[in-house]
Amino acid sequence: MHRVAGVHERLEQFMAGLVRRNPGEPEFHQAVREVAEGVIPFVMAHPKYEEARILERLTEPDRIITFRVTWQDDAGGIRIARAWRVQFSNAIGPYKGGLRFHPTVTRSVLKFLGFEQILKNSLTGLPMGGAKGGSNFNPRGRSANEVMRFCHGMMRELHRHIGEDTDVPAGDIGVGGREIGFLFGQYMRLANRFTGVLTGKGLAFGGSLVRTEATGYGAVYFLQNMLATRGDEIAGKTAVVSGSGNVALYAIEKLNELGATVVTASDSDGFVHDPHGIDAERLAWLKELKEVRRGRVREYAKHFGCDYHEKQRPWRVPCRLAVPCATENELDADDAETLLDNGLLAVAEGANMPSTLGAVHAFRGRKILFGPAKAANAGGVAVSGLEQSQNALRISWSREEVDRQLQAIMRDIHEKCREEGTDADGFIDYVRGANIAGFRKVADAMLAYGVV
Repeated sequence: MHRVAGVHERLEQFMAGLVRRNPGEPEFHQAVREVAEGVIPFVMAHPKYEEARILERLTEPDRIITFRVTWQDDAGGIRIARAWRVQFSNAIGPYKGGLRFHPTVTRSVLKFLGFEQILKNSLTGLPMGGAKGGSNFNPRGRSANEVMRFCHGMMRELHRHIGEDTDVPAGDIGVGGREIGFLFGQYMRLANRFTGVLTGKGLAFGGSLVRTEATGYGAVYFLQNMLATRGDEIAGKTAVVSGSGNVALYAIEKLNELGATVVTASDSDGFVHDPHGIDAERLAWLKELKEVRRGRVREYAKHFGCDYHEKQRPWRVPCRLAVPCATENELDADDAETLLDNGLLAVAEGANMPSTLGAVHAFRGRKILFGPAKAANAGGVAVSGLEQSQNALRISWSREEVDRQLQAIMRDIHEKCREEGTDADGFIDYVRGANIAGFRKVADAMLAYGVV
């Protein structure tokens, strides 16, 4: 009892200091608390990390670059957006993390994403530090030329702070292949160098096969590994997926390949429920809708004659598997309880922090299989790391080779979580396992460097 009380007191003391130093940043506070709940008992059991104040140092970014992006719309109007690059930790490799373009982007959101990225990248086993960046620019409804002018404007400042051995950005929400192309073209013009400074590039200019699919595929591979610990498999199970971007589309594709029936997809306007299942033919139609026509999922419901639920999320649809792939905090404690009461068996987080702390506690309390984002979502950055390797070697691996390496990385991440997260009763707490495994590698590197 004394040690439990000590852990709780240490956690609250640590969080009070973090909140005081970072006021008005709820997303960042949430991300750190989720990690601290599992890591602080580990730190207290290993005084070398406590004495060096590793957790306090790790939650303070190396630097945050804030800048203005000025661009011109098609009507000739001058537009101004705010942008950031949060370079959190390069203890185990160059800063690595995506760029997000969305009106909800704030310093707090990027700090939460950058902090998560440190541990996620550590889990991959690849030499990558943690970072995140983006802008409150909203690409929705903008012409391709407007998006291009914004990307070029952003890179005029960003290029000063990135490099293949310094900081390697990638895509995220609002930043797909088109935007990466615009950003990379401007970088080359400004730097007069062709180098692997961005990942998620097109295949014609240094991109990697399977990069587009990697986050969605990786989440499903992690789900497959979790189920295997209980002698179970994906085949024959009903799955609920949120989102309809790259992560969701390719999670649906891989779930289909492994024999699941996926019955939902969503966007910010609502979700579709297709009891028939979003099979290969229907998925191809949905991909064309979202990737080419940039339409809304309500059009899928109209085309295929299934139900559309406006301004709702899909978590009340009964399922055995849930793969949230949309955005942070899309699944709350009430949603979690509904899913559990409807027979939920396993969750693999495809998005970054899609479950609130209340939802995470509910899943862990019922001891279901719960794969947190920093583990289940790591496939995207893993293949980004493989893209960096291919760029450095001036080679391109086959689709089969990249997918083989992705599967191996996801198995290895699962094994690290299992090693650090298995309770005395055999239950695998993947949240604790992922946090401790990711933290340990970075912490050991920081100890080796001394006080820097």
